[in-house]
Amino acid sequence: MEFSRPVTIEPLPDEAVFDIAASEPERAPLAHRFGLLALDRLEARIRLERLPGGLLRLAADLAADVVQECVVTLEPVASRLEDSFTLLYGEPQNGAGEVVLSGEAELVEPIPGSTIDIGEAVAQQLSLVLDPYPRAPGVVAPTPAPGETKPDSPFAALAKWKRKS
Repeated sequence: MEFSRPVTIEPLPDEAVFDIAASEPERAPLAHRFGLLALDRLEARIRLERLPGGLLRLAADLAADVVQECVVTLEPVASRLEDSFTLLYGEPQNGAGEVVLSGEAELVEPIPGSTIDIGEAVAQQLSLVLDPYPRAPGVVAPTPAPGETKPDSPFAALAKWKRKS
């Protein structure tokens, strides 16, 4: 993993705070992993808190400066991302390999061994907050010109075939 920050949970106090930042040698492979033109900054403040029942809550605030490729013009699109997220970690209690809290079912990540990788948790969250269709400022998606017919959907042929049978 490109941005690994393992934390051993056994000597951990009831609450702990970690400030982490990806170095240039870590950011370059992360940029490649997520299809970015550049990852200029990735920082996070992580709070780990012990909860009843042997659970561990990871609450984090991440900040990143990324450069993606515009889906229309292929120009570089720089953006600043900020996000807060929470993960729960614990030992499986129901025999199915996951822990479920009462109330609304909430998946609890298993703890592999006695460490959790807070850097990888931040990297995974970054991948979720990236704009899947970045556009350069002022660029709109191309639309057919008036009078121009829209190409048939790949499913249109299936619909025609189904009507025939």
